[in-house]
Amino acid sequence: MSRAEQPSRRIVLAAAVAAAVPGSAGPALAADITADAKAPAPVATPTVDNRAWTSYADWRSGAAQGTRALAGARPGLVIATAAGTRDYTDPHTGERATWEYATWTSPVHRLTVPATEAIASWNAHTPGGTWLQIELEGTYSDGTATPWYVLGRWAAGDQDMRRTSVDGQSDGKSSVWTDTFAIDDPATGLRLTSYRLRLTLHRKPGTKLTPTVWRAGAMGSDVPDRFTVPASTPGLDRELTVPRYSQEIHIGQYPEYDNGGEAWCSPTSSQMIVEYWGGRLTPEQLAWVDPAYADPQVCHAARFTFDYQYDGCGNWPFNAAYAATFKDLQGVVTRLGSLTDLETLIAAGIPAITSQSFLKEELTGAGYGTAGHLMTVIGFTAEGDVIANDPNSPSNEAVRRVYKRREWENIWLRTKRYNAEGKVVSGTGGICYLYFPARPTPRRRAALAAVGVL
Repeated sequence: MSRAEQPSRRIVLAAAVAAAVPGSAGPALAADITADAKAPAPVATPTVDNRAWTSYADWRSGAAQGTRALAGARPGLVIATAAGTRDYTDPHTGERATWEYATWTSPVHRLTVPATEAIASWNAHTPGGTWLQIELEGTYSDGTATPWYVLGRWAAGDQDMRRTSVDGQSDGKSSVWTDTFAIDDPATGLRLTSYRLRLTLHRKPGTKLTPTVWRAGAMGSDVPDRFTVPASTPGLDRELTVPRYSQEIHIGQYPEYDNGGEAWCSPTSSQMIVEYWGGRLTPEQLAWVDPAYADPQVCHAARFTFDYQYDGCGNWPFNAAYAATFKDLQGVVTRLGSLTDLETLIAAGIPAITSQSFLKEELTGAGYGTAGHLMTVIGFTAEGDVIANDPNSPSNEAVRRVYKRREWENIWLRTKRYNAEGKVVSGTGGICYLYFPARPTPRRRAALAAVGVL
């Protein structure tokens, strides 16, 4: 699990409004959450807006300074001619270097759902000697503008620079918490109504190297405050065959990457789905791992999702970007609205990585509580219960779990919960990673479109 029962960086997103939640007498435990007819009817109001730039026409839009659109089976963005040079001192190594750069700024996207939060996703190839930065600038509902916020400095490798989030970004109205843009006080009614993204591609001076960006976008959301969610009706009996990996067998291995396997739920889950889609690492790529360690690919995933500022492997977009380093895969961070959405994906053969937090007694059979944990949903039983590959398991064989539908959907979809001390803290509100082929089949494309990811 991810830093089990330790304060999550996302808890602060709810802190400003937690005290305003009425009627909070104590924890809503699993026994209090039933799937009876008294549950309120689902609300149809959209809560999520996804926009991604992926096509040749997309890359030809916006404003380019030194970049050009690349046509082909998988269109992308590359450096054509450097727009200038910049000096960058890596905060994690202290090394200072000069880089050539070129930029691309997207057209303004007006959100269909004025947002309290926004999370970017990008898919790119960054050969040695290159890296990229992604930023967001937006407009608030009061007509004022945000600063340009850095949402990530990223490279697939870790030799030229250390991939990193950037702390300390705020303008008094919004802040960036590792990988998430968030309105500081949603209770005021302030929202993000539009945004544009800026990509800055870097390379070593005097070379022809270039990153190639295939996908860049963001998910804006305004999920209502809720301790419980309406019960969904089971509609699928299917299980996908997804590799099973335990994070727990890696405890103590490479503690420089988020304290070893104890906190590797995110990269372990990512590696499961990467391999489900056929992604494989070569012996050369794994040569750095101690040969005495089982499942060296999990160690590799931890190293190459690691955020040196957050000091962890749980940066959501970094995991999606890692998945997209494998041939013909895409990775996206989004929010889903129900287990029905997950059933739509599973029916089309698309597993999902979900983020949730819960007390031990809120999820029957888990055997632990957590302030933030990732697991892989691979199917549903005939009764509608959730089949998950839970990396917080003592062995690979024990990874497959079946969790009660009503309990599981509530801990995943709620935005408010009580921690072990009885304090109101945040829930993830349906966050998930989706990894899928660069050219999905019509059925998979339809499923992705149905859950708002195009």
